[in-house]
Amino acid sequence: MSPNQTDVTTAGVAQVFAALGDANRLSLLARLCDGESHSITQLTQGTGISRQGVSKHLTVMERARVVSKERVGRETRYALQPGTLQQARTYLDRASEQWDDALLRLRSFLEI
Repeated sequence: MSPNQTDVTTAGVAQVFAALGDANRLSLLARLCDGESHSITQLTQGTGISRQGVSKHLTVMERARVVSKERVGRETRYALQPGTLQQARTYLDRASEQWDDALLRLRSFLEI
């Protein structure tokens, strides 16, 4: 495995999992899954979280590269970065395959 693959599968993906390990951030992620960019005002509506709270959650997600932000006029708009989520999914798929292989080896061993 190359150093770049190790980065993607460990440190980078760990940040994604940490960023998504909060119910409020998962809720924000679900709102961003429509493929559009959203302002903090839009993302705050109906959440029961203050704008400052939403902003802090978005900062965590931005550091993990789950979302990106762009200044549009007077607003900052946030959008989902699907490539980062795909890297996390690839990591989970790889881990799942390893577990499946290990379970098959154990089953074969026990059947002997």
